[in-house]
Amino acid sequence: MSLHRKRRPVLIILRVALLVYLGFLLLMAGCQRSLIYYPSRATEAELLREAADLGLKEWRDGDGRLIGWKEEARSLQAVGQRAVVFHGNAGMAIDRGYYASGLQSVDGGGEWEVYLFEYPGYGARQGPVSEKAFYRAARAALDQLLMEGDLPVFLVGESLGSGVAAQMAADFAEDVQGLLLVTPFTTLPDVGARHFPFLPVRWLLWERYNNVAALANYRGPLAVVLAEEDEVVPADLGKRLYDLYQGPKMLWIQKGLNHNSLDLSSHHPWWGEAVEFLQRGSELD
Repeated sequence: MSLHRKRRPVLIILRVALLVYLGFLLLMAGCQRSLIYYPSRATEAELLREAADLGLKEWRDGDGRLIGWKEEARSLQAVGQRAVVFHGNAGMAIDRGYYASGLQSVDGGGEWEVYLFEYPGYGARQGPVSEKAFYRAARAALDQLLMEGDLPVFLVGESLGSGVAAQMAADFAEDVQGLLLVTPFTTLPDVGARHFPFLPVRWLLWERYNNVAALANYRGPLAVVLAEEDEVVPADLGKRLYDLYQGPKMLWIQKGLNHNSLDLSSHHPWWGEAVEFLQRGSELD
């Protein structure tokens, strides 16, 4: 048997393997949003009942559509600042009341009015689930909020929500007084490449969430909280984002904890430190 004939089966196998791999890449590219986002859904009536039990108020846009929830300041006469929370990719906004508890637990924290923003496609909210849709909806919500008063506005971004918060900090750089990012990352492709090292993730992903580029257009105080053993968003990506930021900044790394065991309870000392830093930094800006 000639060498040419011996090589033909090998070449056929290689071609089939290549076609299978390319087909797998196309499949991954086509269903990437279902791999990235994990929205929880509920009817508006169900959420309104839950909000009433939790003491949360409705947050609606100018057309009366539900866009999130509001934790009012403990003393409405002493409202001093607002925070808008952009949650991570799982669950929904109504699950993130612990951010309001954390902000309001510190000395003077009763002055905080906290808004829990809901993404399109999450909770009872309609719309596509995508980076562009999230940005568009967040801009509209912040535009409305800024027109309703001149209170200082701070942004909080959790995990995937750090991408939305960072982009809004860039888009509203003159209005955002401070930014708190919890388990953030540099870019979403960087995260994806860690989880799928055998795939050309940086080429496949059209959802980018480039926090490095966004923060280049923001100069206010930045507070970052990381989980040392984070298995979802590697802590070194959050640390790199922090190191690249050129403005005033402060970092907390919770030792031995992972993405879902991060201590966000209101009694944790980092809350007071973060709030003091953000407020002081915004006053000096």
